[in-house]
Amino acid sequence: MAKKPAKKKEKEIISKTALVDKVAKQLDGMTKKDVAAVVNTLLATVVDTVRQGDEIRLIGFGTFKTAHRNARTGRNPQTGDAIKIKASDSFAFKSNIKF
Repeated sequence: MAKKPAKKKEKEIISKTALVDKVAKQLDGMTKKDVAAVVNTLLATVVDTVRQGDEIRLIGFGTFKTAHRNARTGRNPQTGDAIKIKASDSFAFKSNIKF
């Protein structure tokens, strides 16, 4: 008799508030307000650092950096006409966690 495949766990999407709650539960003595301040400061620091053109490398986690996209030609999906897309920089994260 063949085994039934295990059901996949439904993907959970965690908001910043839920993240603060989870971290606060793991840290005795820190309030949700304290954890929220740390999370907000961490995220602001990452964004400010990357915006200045620097990278943040967290060994065992990943790298936050700016990714450059060159100018290119695209297509308008409604008309099919060629359009020029300007060069741009965007925020990028590359994970080095293996699953």
